[in-house]
Order: sequence, then structure tokens, then C-alpha cells
Amino acid sequence: MTRKLFGTDGVRGRANTYPMTAEMALKLGAAAGRYFRHEGSAGHRVVIGKDTRLSGYMLENALTAGLTSTGMNVLLLGPVPTPAVGFLTRSMRADLGVMISASHNPHQDNGIKFFGPDGFKLSDEAEAEIEAIVAGEITPAEPALIGRARRIEDGRGRYQEFVKTTFPAGLRLDGLKVVIDCAHGAAYKAAPEVLWELGAEVIAVGVSPNGTNINDHVGSTHTQTAAQAVVAHGAHLGISLDGDADRVMILDETGRVADGDQIMALLASRWAEEGRLKGGTLVATVMSNLGLERFLTQRGLRLERTAVGDRYVVEAMRRGGWNLGGEQSGHIVMTDYATTGDGLIAGLQFLAEMARTAHPASRLIDQFQTVPQLLQNIRYPAGSNPLHSAKVQATIAANEQRIAGKGRILIRKSGTEPLIRVMAECEDASLLEDVVQDIVTAVQQATLTQS
Repeated sequence: MTRKLFGTDGVRGRANTYPMTAEMALKLGAAAGRYFRHEGSAGHRVVIGKDTRLSGYMLENALTAGLTSTGMNVLLLGPVPTPAVGFLTRSMRADLGVMISASHNPHQDNGIKFFGPDGFKLSDEAEAEIEAIVAGEITPAEPALIGRARRIEDGRGRYQEFVKTTFPAGLRLDGLKVVIDCAHGAAYKAAPEVLWELGAEVIAVGVSPNGTNINDHVGSTHTQTAAQAVVAHGAHLGISLDGDADRVMILDETGRVADGDQIMALLASRWAEEGRLKGGTLVATVMSNLGLERFLTQRGLRLERTAVGDRYVVEAMRRGGWNLGGEQSGHIVMTDYATTGDGLIAGLQFLAEMARTAHPASRLIDQFQTVPQLLQNIRYPAGSNPLHSAKVQATIAANEQRIAGKGRILIRKSGTEPLIRVMAECEDASLLEDVVQDIVTAVQQATLTQS
């Protein structure tokens, strides 16, 4: 069963434009309610969280209407991180969890992500079935079985208390000055409070959401803001989250950035030393740097690669029984603690290593030498596909021949935006730049032709 509505991370798009309309959110809510609610039974519940986008109010209300129309009882969490929804879905024994967020995208976009009763994101198959229900006739509940909706005031507090339990017993953050950039997003209250309660001196930025400033020159995709704050305040560390706080970038005391690959390398080597890294395996996507793979191999560990998307990382982890994985973009998945990427917990794990070793962040972020990697994004018109162009395909093939034995090329469409991502790795920096530019030019020309 194919999916057209769902992408790699739920349903996503520009607010008030298909599919991110109130009408579609209502249908999605009703379809998800029908999928999870067994006929004739009562007591089904769903938790709904959101980030700080203005359109979240509209989508929250529409989803609530759709869910209650099929007999689901809705528990509204308000602004909480995406991993909080995964955690609370399971801890509150809900049948379904919903997060309203477009992650690192600008405020004009929004998205809807579903979690099953186990707290994990739904499989492709489950999403396809919900999409099929959306396309059909959805039978509402009888009047006496219509669901109720109420706000849960302590959802964020429950999540914060859980997050603190993931920090090693006996360690504290006393004496550490930490910049936390919350991207004016879902963790704007939770993250600074957790860090302060664990003993850190906290410099909080990106904590004044107004509905339209989420990810606006702040957060994990705009680390310059956190870097400036780290240097200006003489902080020991910077933690930069994205809009829904499921990804993180770490900044050392000089403002230098460590991406997800370096964070995963640190955690994998540490966990392996402690005998905690299940199967001696780290799971990451095809985007992760070749240097990470070499780093693991030298330590007798292995890298399991997946398609791009944290959900595919998690699925591989569950199949293989592995407990650590993530993406270069900053999703760090630790299934000992969470069912999805959790930027705050990942940041705490890094801080724990600082507290344990007394090493500065600058020493801990340099786990391996990266192979030069270049990534360029090309936006294309909706409805077109430049990768189908014969000239583009020929250009890619020719450059794969040029780089063979020296590196690799990865070309893919984004699952969340109308972008073609052109990525290559090569020890020869000059060849790397030439190869990427050649392919980018071909894609851009095809985009103009198809527009």
C-alpha cells in the first residue's frame, strides 16, 4: 500500500495549504481515531502535543474534532518537545500520540506526526492504512460515544522529571555554564529548567516564542546565535535544539559546532567501553560521514546504515536490537531512554561526559577526522522531478565514474521539502567541489526546463 499524504516524517506542508489545512487535519484525526479505536469499546485516549507555531492552534483544534468524532478522548499537552509526546503516549497508556510540528522548518510550515501506543512513530504500513481511511468514508461514533477533550497541565513536568533521571546518578552540572538555544520552539521552558535543576548556570536564548519566530536565525540549523552567546558569556558548552527539540547540535567553548556524527562517535565509544552498546553497533543514515565509519571500525564496532530519516534509524534499531543511532543532522536516538530522537537527553549525555572526565567540550567534540563532505540543496517546482531528466542522470553517472574509489555521491529528494539534496564525500577537496557543482548545475538546468 503506497503513501502519498505521508512523507518521511508524518504529514507536512505550508500552513493553510494542502495538506496542512484544518479540513485535512480533521480528516486525519478522524482516520487515526477510526484506525486505533476498536468498535464498541470505550476509554480510548490520545495525547496531542505541539510546538509554538501560530498554525498549531488551528491544527490542534481540527485534530481534536476529528479524533473526538470517532470516540477518542483527547488529552492536550500544549507546547512540548516531540520526544515528550513519545514518552507520554506510553506512560499515560494512550492508544495514540500526535505531535504538531514541522521540526526545523520556518513558521509558515507545519506537520502532523503520529506515535503508536508503544511511543514509537508509526510504520509506513500503518500510515498507509490511515491514508486509505482518509480517502474513504469515515464512520463517526454514535452520539453517546463521542470523545471528550481536556488539557493536561503536568505533561511537560512529567517529561522534565523523566529527562533528569537519564543523567547519571552522582553527577551534577555545578560549575558549568551552559548556553541553551531552544529555537523559540517546543523546549523553550523544559530545556532551561532541566539544566538549571541539575546544577548548571544557564544562559537561555531562543526562549521567547511569538508564533512566527520559531527557528528564525536560532536553533540547530542556525548555530551562529548560540555560538555568539557561548563566546560572549564565556560558557563551557552550547546546546542548540531545533523547533521540536528532537535534534541537537553541540558547541564547544569557542563556538565550534559538533554535528550528530561526532556526538554519536563519543557516545558509541563510551557506551562500548561500559559494555552498554548493544551488538557493538551504531545505526546511522547514508548521510553520515565516512570518517565515522572508520572511527568505529578501528574500535571493533560497526556502522549500520539506513535511508535518511530518524524513523528508519529507529526501525533498524528495533529490528537489530541495537540501542544507539541517529543522524548527522542531530537526531540522536537512545532507545534505553527514548523512542525517538531527543536533543535535550543527548545534550545531557554530552554534559555527563564533561562532568565525568573534566575535559573541555573542545576535546570531546573531536572524536574523528571527517572526510571532506559537500552538500548542496536545489529547490524545485511542485509536481516536477529533475532527477528524471536524462541529462541529470547522465551527469550523475559520469561523476560517479570520476569519484569511484576516492569517495561517494548521494543524490536524493528531501522527504519534507521540495529540495534535491546533492551530497558527495572525497579526500580530494578540489575533485569534490567540481563533482558536486557539475551535478548541481545539471539539476538546476533541468529545474528551469520543467518549471
